[in-house]
Amino acid sequence: MTVRESVERWETERLAAGAARAAESRGRARPEEPCPLRTDFQRDTDRIVHAKAFRRLMHKTQVFLNPEGDHYRTRMTHTLEVTRVARTAARALRLNEDLCEAIGLGHDLGHTPFGHAGEAALATLMPGGFTHYAQSLRVVDRLEHGGRGLNLTEEVRDGIAHHSGPVRAQTPEGRLVHKADRIAYLSADIDDAVRAGILTLEDIPRPLRRLLGDTLSTRINAFVSDLVAHSREREIGFSPPLEEAMRTLRAFLFERVYKNPVAKSEETKARDFLQKLFEHYVRRPDELPPDMRAAVEAEGRERVVCDYIAGMTDRFAVARFEEIFVPKGWQTPV
Repeated sequence: MTVRESVERWETERLAAGAARAAESRGRARPEEPCPLRTDFQRDTDRIVHAKAFRRLMHKTQVFLNPEGDHYRTRMTHTLEVTRVARTAARALRLNEDLCEAIGLGHDLGHTPFGHAGEAALATLMPGGFTHYAQSLRVVDRLEHGGRGLNLTEEVRDGIAHHSGPVRAQTPEGRLVHKADRIAYLSADIDDAVRAGILTLEDIPRPLRRLLGDTLSTRINAFVSDLVAHSREREIGFSPPLEEAMRTLRAFLFERVYKNPVAKSEETKARDFLQKLFEHYVRRPDELPPDMRAAVEAEGRERVVCDYIAGMTDRFAVARFEEIFVPKGWQTPV
């Protein structure tokens, strides 16, 4: 028996009824020989971690655009926090931790530069609209590995595609990552907002503070403990009081942080210059990287330009804008 087979046997014997099991995966678009050491979900995790799109998350905005300080979340640190929350809850519920990890690490691979401001910009520019969760699936299916994609399992693809938006993931692990995403960003965004001086703890409605506590740790613990207790005998979700607290907290953060004119003062500029970049590359596809120019005929200019811009980090997008639109000082030829 290989190491992989022994892990698959453990999953069969120990995981909860209804949990996803690697040995029962719906497979990949392109069949592959199994690995003797890793299950298919473990292999997917490794493929995501080694993807270029994953590395770029470290320089993409989470909430605060290009913050001055080393302790604010980026899209990368948010991704890691989501994954840890999901694994903790999955272990308590006897769900497949490896599947949760793969989905968690891959869920935001398609996110734009400048966070949701960038997503909103591309949604207005791209025919048919744009969502980061659909783009994340496109990254793993099409854009990585020179157009071959990562060839992930159907369970991981489904969880990535449906971690947000109106359609539920098919596996309990995918639905768990959806909840973990909400826990992570709502809890951590308070932390970053307090650090930025936009909020104080006293600003948070008192009933929320009594229920969730005043620290990042107590907030996450309250949400995860409730999620586990409520989901043991039911569908993945929160108890009514915690679900209501989450809605109230989200509305509060939208009003005080996500729409805050100080925190979001630069987002209009970001949207405007992403629009200028988009329009420039649609007019001048010859200036796209060679591998992307090669895809224009098959996929269309707008689609390829959207892929290019969505994949940019914040600083790369700024550098491209400056290179194209900002006049350079005259230098006397040598």
